[in-house]
Amino acid sequence: MWNRLRRHLVVKLFISYLVVILIGSAVQVMAVEIVIPDAFQRHLAGMQGMGGGMGGQNRGALLSAFRSGVNEALAVAAAAALLTALGVSVWMSRTVVAPVQTLTHASLRIADGHYEQRVGGSSDAPDSADELAQLAHAFDQMAERLQHTEQMRSQLLGDVSHELRTPLTVIRGSMEALQDGVLPAEPATFAQIEQEAKRLQRLVNDLQELSRVEAGAYALERHPVSVETLVQTAVQRMERPFQQKEIALTSHVSPGLPAIQGDQDRLLQVLLNLLSNASQYTPAGGEVRLQAELHGDEVVIAVKDNGIGIPKEHIGQLFTRFYRVDKSRSRQAGGGSGIGLTIAKHLVEAHGGRIWVESPGTGLGSTFAFAVPIHNPLVTKR
Repeated sequence: MWNRLRRHLVVKLFISYLVVILIGSAVQVMAVEIVIPDAFQRHLAGMQGMGGGMGGQNRGALLSAFRSGVNEALAVAAAAALLTALGVSVWMSRTVVAPVQTLTHASLRIADGHYEQRVGGSSDAPDSADELAQLAHAFDQMAERLQHTEQMRSQLLGDVSHELRTPLTVIRGSMEALQDGVLPAEPATFAQIEQEAKRLQRLVNDLQELSRVEAGAYALERHPVSVETLVQTAVQRMERPFQQKEIALTSHVSPGLPAIQGDQDRLLQVLLNLLSNASQYTPAGGEVRLQAELHGDEVVIAVKDNGIGIPKEHIGQLFTRFYRVDKSRSRQAGGGSGIGLTIAKHLVEAHGGRIWVESPGTGLGSTFAFAVPIHNPLVTKR
């Protein structure tokens, strides 16, 4: 019974108040027993000096009565203090224990997967609220972030399942059609199967890369990187794919650009992702321009195209994994996995930089740009 009572915060608060009262009462009693006789004798001697007299027996009786009266007053005070402690404990249980119990219940609900659970934190500014209100506010923020993370996880699983299902369905359907003799066993059929297999492989590789960059499970090998060399390498890598799609690829690097501190392979990966994205959404006969300029203490590298453009409402979502402005067109065109821009964002931010996109609207082209500091950031690993 006692062990169960000790688990309750109300009981602990009451006991703490009771201990304080008992200690205070004991100190008062001891003080009364020590101080009262001398004080009584001193005041009584003063009264005798004023002409009053009192026998020894009467004096002892008076001292005893006085001491009894003081002890009685202390007993009444102790009882009042005890009742006050009980009342304060009940009040504290409502103001302290009840919110803690609410937090406990909400945390258990969240542990069971009910991420929509909230405790109704104070709407006041956290700095102006008391500690319990601040705790409730922080708890609600944590629950909201957990709910958002769970939604992203569920969406990611759905997106990955859909992306994997599409090429697998084509491969399986083609193989069954070959077995049934519906499709002819000719190079075009096998080329289609190979194309879907490569698409599936690209998706798996991109998912592995995304997992590494989001977890920071890689190290940046920082050293001075020539921007001109970086741009030339990217153009050389993408020149043939652009020619096959009949898209003009040009580049311009401002003269005298200083070297940037970073991982050349990772920065090249960002550029190739942006160029690949531009070629995917630029029609034949279009143009893509890669340029690098100095802005303050940053080098800004931009990929500009005159392709299909991006509606304003989609701008803020482009760096979200698996997000596509036009999903049907991207898949029909055999485009990427939809996570290349997400990977690029993580890599740029790992360099202490930033990445963004601009577009006047549909049919007016778009510009993907990222800025990297010239000076070496303090953090050298991810």
